[in-house]
Amino acid sequence: MFRTALRNVLAHKARLLMTVLAVTLGVAFVAGTLVFTSTLSAAYQNSSNKGSGHVDVAVQLDGPPAQAGAPKLTPQLVDRIAKVPGVQSVTAVVSGFTAVAGKNGDLVGEGWTTQGANYTVNSGARDTRYPLRKGRRPHGPGEVALDARTAERAGYRIGDTVRLSVDGPVRTPRLAGIFTTDSGEVAAGGTLALFDTPTAQQLFAKPGEFTEIDVKAAPGTSQRELAAAVGKVLPEDLRSTTGQELADSQALRAESSMTSLRTTLLVFAGIALFVGIFLIANTFTMLVAQRTRELALLRAVGATRRQVTRSVLIEAFLVGLVASVAGLAAGIGIGAALRPLTSSFGHGGSTLPDGPLAVTPATVVTSLALGIGITMLAAWLPGRRAAKIPPVAAMGSVHAVATPRSLVVRNALGGLITAAGAATVLGATGMKWDDGQMVMALGGAVLMTGVLVLTPLLSRPFIAAATPVLRTFGVCGRLARENALRNPRRTAATASALTIGLTLITALTVVAVSSQRSIDQRATAALSADYVVRMASYEPLSGTVEKRLAKVDGVSAVSPLREAPVRIADQETFVTGVDAATVRRLLRPDFTDGSLAGFGGRGIIVSSDTARERGWHTGTTVPITFPDGKRGQLTVSGIFRGNDLLTGIITDTRTLDPHLQTTTARQVLVKTEGGPSDTARRGIAKALGDSPAVLVQSKQDVSDSIARNTTMMLNILYGLLAMAVIVAVLGVINTLAMSVAERAPEIGMLRAIGLDRHGAKRMVRLESLAVSLFGGVLGIGLGIFFGWAGSRLLASDMPGFELVLPWGRLALFLALAAAVGMLAALWPARRAARLDPLSAIKAE
Repeated sequence: MFRTALRNVLAHKARLLMTVLAVTLGVAFVAGTLVFTSTLSAAYQNSSNKGSGHVDVAVQLDGPPAQAGAPKLTPQLVDRIAKVPGVQSVTAVVSGFTAVAGKNGDLVGEGWTTQGANYTVNSGARDTRYPLRKGRRPHGPGEVALDARTAERAGYRIGDTVRLSVDGPVRTPRLAGIFTTDSGEVAAGGTLALFDTPTAQQLFAKPGEFTEIDVKAAPGTSQRELAAAVGKVLPEDLRSTTGQELADSQALRAESSMTSLRTTLLVFAGIALFVGIFLIANTFTMLVAQRTRELALLRAVGATRRQVTRSVLIEAFLVGLVASVAGLAAGIGIGAALRPLTSSFGHGGSTLPDGPLAVTPATVVTSLALGIGITMLAAWLPGRRAAKIPPVAAMGSVHAVATPRSLVVRNALGGLITAAGAATVLGATGMKWDDGQMVMALGGAVLMTGVLVLTPLLSRPFIAAATPVLRTFGVCGRLARENALRNPRRTAATASALTIGLTLITALTVVAVSSQRSIDQRATAALSADYVVRMASYEPLSGTVEKRLAKVDGVSAVSPLREAPVRIADQETFVTGVDAATVRRLLRPDFTDGSLAGFGGRGIIVSSDTARERGWHTGTTVPITFPDGKRGQLTVSGIFRGNDLLTGIITDTRTLDPHLQTTTARQVLVKTEGGPSDTARRGIAKALGDSPAVLVQSKQDVSDSIARNTTMMLNILYGLLAMAVIVAVLGVINTLAMSVAERAPEIGMLRAIGLDRHGAKRMVRLESLAVSLFGGVLGIGLGIFFGWAGSRLLASDMPGFELVLPWGRLALFLALAAAVGMLAALWPARRAARLDPLSAIKAE
């Protein structure tokens, strides 16, 4: 039977080509994902180990210094740690966010870690962590040193003026030195700027304070021993961490992000492979149908049902093996190409960490097992069906047609599954977001399965509805209709692949567009300000920003959105501070109770979610402990519907600021006298030194930003789902090509009685178009239903969420389905037209 299976594979290699391509594409997607993410994980691990190589123990704050009296990293603590037995050296570090702009004004290393730190001199005149390649170490607030990669990318040389920003306003120190570093962040495309210690403390902490203390162990002392010894001299809220633990923590964060990326990509690879199942099953079903006489002969000469089934599965194994090996090789190539490709698309010349290509045994085994397993699974049912054909019946019939009873059973089972799935999805729409996600996903999978089972039944009314259109094409249209209806199972299997892809694309589009509209309304409806100023990196702005903007000509009102940690009812939380004197001109919260009339001083407003969670209402007195440890009483004066701009607990900056050591702002709202204009925008940007790290956004800019993010997300999803659509195209091509071969005598007869080549081509094209449009209409209809259900579920978590149907895009998807049909018919139609009538008739 093995020799028989091998002979059959070699004899039908052309007909199996599309199956091989479909499996190859799916396996390549999986293998490429695994190779790419494994390579990045290994590279980040190596970078983390290099970056932590000079640290044996790090002393850090155990959480943010939210309350007064929190321990500080001071020179006195540094001296105390230096006296611990086993300590060779101690380095006091001050670090924080620092954005560096190139000479063209663009940020360098956007999207990666962009840090600033202090150049420390313990003994001698050099910091051994950062060997100087050119120049000297920085002195004073007017000088800075840059890592060599950043200096090269930005085009800076010794003596140049460097444009950088720490907390909003631009700074222009002179470049004093260029150094090299083993920092993993820099290797990953980030930037590192060094200042002298007093300047770094002024920028990132407070004079005389540090953000971390790094300790080097003396020879013969292990990291764990040193960490235990150092921990004994530390205050309660400080912790000591070994260098290896730091490296492992950084690697774990990188691995976590890689896991999310890997999971996302594998989900879409799984969709492509799932779509491929229909192509494989259709191919083997048609091959078995075309070889029923051969299989019957095998049964007649003594082959058992199990041997026949085994023969088909061996063929599937050989096809899957060839496709999986090809897919694995292609996937390794994709993984190797993705890293430089990803770097080339990075902003500011950012790159990924260096490291060898990682092809793990798990990747090889997973790829081969998945490809072979999917192929054999899809071929099992056709093989089992072939084994059940009685030898005598098969000898007298070329085509094995499904019995009416089997279709009735299939339709009944499909109806039950569809009803169960639809009921589950509808039930999930009444749940909360957190509770309903998994329920809706499960119901959606069941519903999709039921609809796919019902597609043979659903194909008949659709083709019947399309009959008037097909009849306008005369005999070719009628023949195309009859061919599409001849075998409902085949039509359904061919259309199902396209249905799955368009269902997902449509559902994602409906939910994304509806979410965009809702988020846009939520973000801008409560905004009366003309401009929102924030850091491009979402780092906090300096407290001086609001003061500078208040002095700009034409600016009539300014308020920060300032966040601060507090304790309310013995629970740590954050409050947002706004200027009560100007907030009425900058914001218009949608109140469900109360108003801004009592806001200011001790009066606060809270979002409805917060009020519901805490049981607050208008007039509730709220005890609060401020960051400096002082206590107070606040009163709820209003409850509003929260949005992306304003949510939680809102208080007056005049109440909050006296309790803060330093004032920063998440955003600054600005109102101008004449409304938004280019002049007003330029004035605001100029007040901050045209800092490249600061965004000045109007309400329209906020809306456009939301739209861009949604469009970018959809484009990524479309790109990932394109693989499923490509497999669907291969399925249509494969089915039509094999159908043409199967119907060669019939086409030859039609040619003999007067159907010309153009008519033969048109017949095949119309059949392909009808099948593809059936899959497209069914997929778009299902996608709209899923989009509606998902929107209802989201509405439970986003008040005011409205369903938006993007009719233009939906029409485009239907046109895409039609284009798939026309494209897929090119080769089969050409093949049908080139059939020689006499040879085709003789073949019968």
